[in-house]
Amino acid sequence: MEDNTAVGTVAADVFPEKGAVDPVIDESWTPDQLPKGWMYKRHGKLPWYASPSVQLGLVAFVCFLCPGMFNALSGLGGGGKTSTHTADQMNIALNSTFAVVGLLAGSVVNRLGVRVSIAFGGLGYCIYAGSLLASVHHNVPGFNIFAGVFLGLCAGILWAAQGVIMVSYPTEAQKGRYWAWFWGIFNIGGCMGSLIPLGQNIHVKVAATVSDGTYIAFIVLMVAGAALALTLVDADKIIRSDGTRVVLMKNPSWKSELLGLYTCIRSEPYILLLFPMFWSSNWFYTYQENAINAAYFDTRTRALNDFLYWFAQICAASVIGPLLDNNKFRRTTRARIMLVTLVVLTAAIYGGGYAWQEKYTRADVAADSGFVAWDWTHKGFVGPMFLYFFYGAFDAVWQGCVYWTMGALSNSGRRAANYVGFYKGFQSAGAAVMWSLDNNEMSYVNEWATNIGLLLGSLLVAAPLILFRIKDHVQLEEDLKDVDESVEDVVPTVPTTEKA
Repeated sequence: MEDNTAVGTVAADVFPEKGAVDPVIDESWTPDQLPKGWMYKRHGKLPWYASPSVQLGLVAFVCFLCPGMFNALSGLGGGGKTSTHTADQMNIALNSTFAVVGLLAGSVVNRLGVRVSIAFGGLGYCIYAGSLLASVHHNVPGFNIFAGVFLGLCAGILWAAQGVIMVSYPTEAQKGRYWAWFWGIFNIGGCMGSLIPLGQNIHVKVAATVSDGTYIAFIVLMVAGAALALTLVDADKIIRSDGTRVVLMKNPSWKSELLGLYTCIRSEPYILLLFPMFWSSNWFYTYQENAINAAYFDTRTRALNDFLYWFAQICAASVIGPLLDNNKFRRTTRARIMLVTLVVLTAAIYGGGYAWQEKYTRADVAADSGFVAWDWTHKGFVGPMFLYFFYGAFDAVWQGCVYWTMGALSNSGRRAANYVGFYKGFQSAGAAVMWSLDNNEMSYVNEWATNIGLLLGSLLVAAPLILFRIKDHVQLEEDLKDVDESVEDVVPTVPTTEKA
């Protein structure tokens, strides 16, 4: 039997007879017992190239350069333009496509591998930024919509592959920290990206479209991110620090992958209770970017708010990740504390947001209303500045808890790909609906109300899963349940004892 596929959180022998699984732990394994080859060669205390930490770092820098720069551009409101309609329509197309692709993207990643998936996924971001640049000088609605659709396809695949790495590569004790490292590096991209328009528009104290140089800088960085993805290795090459590999299908077919969506839900039907959390996880971006940042502030202040939003995500991720991995408490206890914390933070931050939102309506800040956009020198700016900062921090806490919850349900790369596919699909479907509502000029206070209502409601729905389905440890047999009822398709193996 060839040693070319994955293993779970414990090493195991799988016998030729169908259904015969006998897990055994190889307690003698050490990190020095690695296969031969450059990707397993150690340099002092540095980890080997095909280790989770190195691969996580690489994919974090890809996301730094692609989605990170996209976030910085979107965070300006209106994609950096004074009118939000073009960006609204592009984001409706983007998220509608993402919603469909996201549900199937886990199967695509399982079939193509993470390296090809992420490299392809990075291409859509530079085309999206290029279409915004083109729209500044020409009326190109067809190109704009195409760019949104193509990015929806690319981003759906990229984020499903990223989710596989995030959820299945670390050991059970490392998942919160690994997410925090990734989220921190990824959002440094948003911070640095927001400094580009801030520097280039530092003297622009009116609401105006950002300069061509801003868009060109974003395009160059996004292309570099897509190229960097080619340096990744696929999941079947990964060996964790405890000697285990990732549970994967051996030579999966498209049929087995599509069937895997069904078997994934059948194996863990409680995952359906997370779907409202998935739906609401990108819903609030539209309100924050368009109803607050683009609506009320001048160009340079929008860039400053954008920087603070992503900086807050780094700060929050550095706190929430280690807390979720705190081994002083059982994982079941941490899950309960997480649920209560999310309820309190949602009520406090979004409740505080109402005090700001009741100050103005769409009509008050319309272009023909005579409203003068606020600058950071305006008296009273500190309040909304901190509100925007805490909105960013909340986003990181929410996304981190969702990723940690999915990771607590399984260590299987295959199942993780399907979970993340569901997550990104429903997340994007919700975002598409919200962008559409904003494009149709829903009142700002109603946009705020949908935010807090969906967030609190989704926590109520998810509570049974968080309280009763998260366990202190996931057994390998649990991760193998959904492999199309055919254990011989999976070949977990004891880590090799051949030294590099």
